Amino acid sequence: MNSLKVTRCLSTMFVVAGALWAQPAAPPAGLTLSQAVENALRNYPSIRVTQEQMNAAAAGIRLAQTAYLPRVDGLAQINRATRNTYYGLLLPQNIIPGVDGVPANNLGSVWDSGLGILVTWQPFDFGLRTANVATATAAHNQAQASMNRTRYEVSVATADAFLTVVAAQQTAQAARAAVDSWQILLKSIHALVAAQLRPGADESRMQAELAAAQTQLAQAEQAIDVARSTVAQFVGLSLSELNVSPGKLAEQLPPDQPEPTLEIAANPLAIEQNAVIAQGQSQLKSIERTYYPQFLVQGLAAARGTGLLNDGSRLGGLNGLAPTTQNYSVGLTVSFPAMDRFAIREQEAMESANIRAGQAQYQLIANNLQARFNAAQATLTGARRVAANTPIEVSSARTALQQATARYQSGLAPIDDVAQAQRLLVQAQIDDALARLNVWRATLQLATARGDIDPFLAEASQ
Repeated sequence: MNSLKVTRCLSTMFVVAGALWAQPAAPPAGLTLSQAVENALRNYPSIRVTQEQMNAAAAGIRLAQTAYLPRVDGLAQINRATRNTYYGLLLPQNIIPGVDGVPANNLGSVWDSGLGILVTWQPFDFGLRTANVATATAAHNQAQASMNRTRYEVSVATADAFLTVVAAQQTAQAARAAVDSWQILLKSIHALVAAQLRPGADESRMQAELAAAQTQLAQAEQAIDVARSTVAQFVGLSLSELNVSPGKLAEQLPPDQPEPTLEIAANPLAIEQNAVIAQGQSQLKSIERTYYPQFLVQGLAAARGTGLLNDGSRLGGLNGLAPTTQNYSVGLTVSFPAMDRFAIREQEAMESANIRAGQAQYQLIANNLQARFNAAQATLTGARRVAANTPIEVSSARTALQQATARYQSGLAPIDDVAQAQRLLVQAQIDDALARLNVWRATLQLATARGDIDPFLAEASQ
């Protein structure tokens, strides 16, 4: 009779535990992978930063284009000043004013006024303005490439964080099932110990195993909270609002794809670096076109008024407040910065060095992308092999648990064998769940190296 009770208790215990493993809870509806990436691209601050940098670069193009417009300067002035003049020479400066009139030296003052407008236009510039516009355009292209690279990196980081949350959830789900299974086992052993059918040490062992399983569950739930905080940072949601839905990631493997190829020039990192090189080359062309004469067509219209007469006498009242003498002028001014050649030569050397450094950086990026691509391919191959093996691991662990249970029921094995078999089954279940996610993660790594994760997102969201 006692043997029959033991058999019934243990049979019930393992039937219920098996049901816990065989019927995992359905994932709640929530944020999918593609939705998480879309929210990150819409809300993450670094996206807005690069967007405004691109807007500033677009304004820089319009600024460079204004150099084609003529320059118009106007001036109007009235003053009350002394009229003393002097002979002699001063070096060019902006402090001491020149004074028109006959030589005099007293403190009498008169009204003076002036009004004028100067129009300056540069008919040709040996390609300098075109080069400056091209430089501004290259800066805009570089800003656009930087924004695309930022969007790409945010998308990758969000997808990786999302997979981390799903992995933590799967680990926690297995840990919860393990806790439930240990609790059922503990209750059954407790009943047997109370009936003096098994020694009290068996119950103590089950309590220790249950405590270890609860610790593992606490660690798994902690990992979920940490991973969810990272996803929340990207998608712009609070932790209370964030509910991650794994979809098919936890249940299915991504389909096998043809052997992928790597096009380094299509990766956003490489595109951005090429834009940096192109900007430097445009800047060099602009510098090379600065050592040319400047031809300026100028037109001037001006009028002066003064309260001073030619004989040195002064007019009283408001005389001089209004301009009374007019002049106009049309001419061509040519200037040439002869001594700027030395500075321009060093500027060209600096920009050439920057271009060579950018080209070396591009080669470094290409090497890193190739290495990441090769590593991702190897990781994906290994992950698929592991995912093909873990179902066998789960099946074998379940069989081992059944055999250990039967031996324990027959009194041929201690409770340690059952506990060890139970732990192996828990680990096998975790390995199996994570193996599928590792295949998805390796697929993401491969797509990241190629520079386009849109096909990965489309596949994961189907």
